[in-house]
Amino acid sequence: MELIFEKSVAGRLGVALPDSDVPGSDFLPGNLLRTDPPPLPEVGEPELVRHFTNLSQRNFSVDTNFYPLGSCTMKYNPKVLEEVAALFSGCHPMTALLPGGHIFAQGSLELIYCLGRMLCEITGMDEVAAQPLAGAHGELTGIMIIHAFHKARGNRKHIVIVPDSSHGTNPASAAMMGYEIVTIPTAPYGDMDMNLFRKAMNGEVAAVMMTCPNTLGLFNPHVGEICAIAHEHGALAYYDGANLNAIMGKARPGDMGFDVIHLNLHKTFATPHGGGGPGSGPVGVKKELIPFLPVPRVVKIDDGAYALEQENPLSIGRISGFFGNFAVLARACAYIVLLGREGLVRVSEQAVLNANYLQEKLKKYYDLPYDISCMHECVFSAARQLKQGVHALDIAKFLIDKGFHPPTVYFPLIVKEAMMIEPTETESKANLDAFIAAMIEAAELAEKNPQALMQAPVTMPVKRLDEVKAAREINVCHLLAQGTGHKARD
Repeated sequence: MELIFEKSVAGRLGVALPDSDVPGSDFLPGNLLRTDPPPLPEVGEPELVRHFTNLSQRNFSVDTNFYPLGSCTMKYNPKVLEEVAALFSGCHPMTALLPGGHIFAQGSLELIYCLGRMLCEITGMDEVAAQPLAGAHGELTGIMIIHAFHKARGNRKHIVIVPDSSHGTNPASAAMMGYEIVTIPTAPYGDMDMNLFRKAMNGEVAAVMMTCPNTLGLFNPHVGEICAIAHEHGALAYYDGANLNAIMGKARPGDMGFDVIHLNLHKTFATPHGGGGPGSGPVGVKKELIPFLPVPRVVKIDDGAYALEQENPLSIGRISGFFGNFAVLARACAYIVLLGREGLVRVSEQAVLNANYLQEKLKKYYDLPYDISCMHECVFSAARQLKQGVHALDIAKFLIDKGFHPPTVYFPLIVKEAMMIEPTETESKANLDAFIAAMIEAAELAEKNPQALMQAPVTMPVKRLDEVKAAREINVCHLLAQGTGHKARD
């Protein structure tokens, strides 16, 4: 591949490097030594700084704009949490694994232990494992624990029941463990159809997995009954805690009857996320499932110090390197301590208030499949706009021009032309009103000038893409060229 740098000028330098004092020829074979300088751009320092600064200004983040991405809880992250995470930057993750090394890692181990205690208090669970590195990873860990639990009792249960309003990773995680998935449809009132659920329950069901509140943004009032029915048949109840931002301090999954839960610390407890990471998906369990938790596990020993339990005959074993994504754990711990019990309650109250405010203001302009009070997010349909040829995707692209990240579109799958909006608790009324105005403008354009929506975005460096073609025929060389500021020729 030939590289042509647009800003490069031969002989221009932005830095003066000392002569190399590495005797390369003394320890490297001659055929491995470079004979010509590498084809790097030749630019001055101002051009270099401006190039990367301009690229950074094209990024969209929660620090630059409103990010109402439904089901992902993209809330603003207090910068003080970054300072807390940086306090541990000099701690080597191998320290606690060395013989007697736990003595030199007491601060880190205590943070993990105390975070686990706080998460147990918030969720109503008895123990928490912090290793999983993402929500889906936590789900898989939870299902592995459920599988190990049944196996230890000689059970041959092979079915997992999942409502169709759950996150798609719920059935995926269960299927990865070899379970047969039985999907229960949503009733007209927005919750899992209880009659169909009762018919599906039998002695072959290993677990019921629920996202609560579900992907419609609705809290299922029958969760206590669902858990009781599952237990009557010897099944366990799994709680997808990705939407915990709606109920903190108001309700605890453990009190509802759930046996296993995973949490998304990078959503609910304020760590920047997106683009594949960073993430953290701790798993909480009730007492009878503690022996099956992954190792190593931080425990408190007799002298009050903290150590690692690395051997347990019933454990599902190690599921990630070291103890999890420690920087995320540190941020989450600081976030909980910073807000306290009353602060966490306020988070959920404000998140639910903001979502209902959006729902009430927009339901005159978009179809609302389930016209009842929502929790932390609301789901609209662009089916009305589709009559004019305008899709949910067109509205999403228009919002980019208006300075907003689009909400989640086409999910949940049970809503035609779905638009899932989660404002979180961190957005002001002024920001919400500006977003509402943009959504109303989109609805009005769909009636008066639908073509304008179909051409959006028109103000961005990159215009409308063929997303299907981009996914199927990705051109890495072209992407590399865009990202580094040079043209690429094959």
